[in-house]
Amino acid sequence: MDGMDIAQVMAGIGAAARAAAAELAFATPEAKTLALTAAARTVWARRAEILAANARDLAFGRDKGLSGAMMDRLMLDDARIEGIVDGLRAIAAQDDPVGQVMAEWDRPSGLHIRRVRTPLGVVGVIYESRPNVTADAAALCLKAGNAVILRGGSESYHSSGALHGCMVEGLRAAGLPEAAIQMVPTRDRAAVAEMLRMVGVIDVIVPRGGKGLVGLVQAEA
Repeated sequence: MDGMDIAQVMAGIGAAARAAAAELAFATPEAKTLALTAAARTVWARRAEILAANARDLAFGRDKGLSGAMMDRLMLDDARIEGIVDGLRAIAAQDDPVGQVMAEWDRPSGLHIRRVRTPLGVVGVIYESRPNVTADAAALCLKAGNAVILRGGSESYHSSGALHGCMVEGLRAAGLPEAAIQMVPTRDRAAVAEMLRMVGVIDVIVPRGGKGLVGLVQAEA
């Protein structure tokens, strides 16, 4: 998507995420579980497509001169894809957190107070080379009733895109808004800066990576 207006693209993604979050907050536990189990089936069914996408990322990484350790983090195989599938199924099997009572007490006035878990809204996740984070982060946000905007590392761009497609297929199967899980459609680092400026659109940013990434988010968010 060369030549894109990144600010405009991110604004569109943000608006769609806000609308999806409003709908997702009222999604039933059954619908979210269905979405995650359908996504897990799709990941396994599309493993050849995911591995082909990963091969493109590995070639990109070799051209960039990534270290052996970085290349290993980037690499997917059948066993690692099976791990992604198992992870999705495990999250699907967890109790739904939305509406859980965390604490409750009575005030001297007779007022009864409860602290209840509710969705945050829109979560932005910025992460580095491991493509499995695409599925993990999307699944955890969905389970908690949040829409998510994913910005993965440039090295895992194609692998993350293939996994994102599987997650969207799960949403579609469950009748949930497809914009509940979106991926930033560019490797351009300007998209990260744009995400950090989306106050009032993204409710919380979660960085997952090294000290440099975490420091960037802390400094600019």
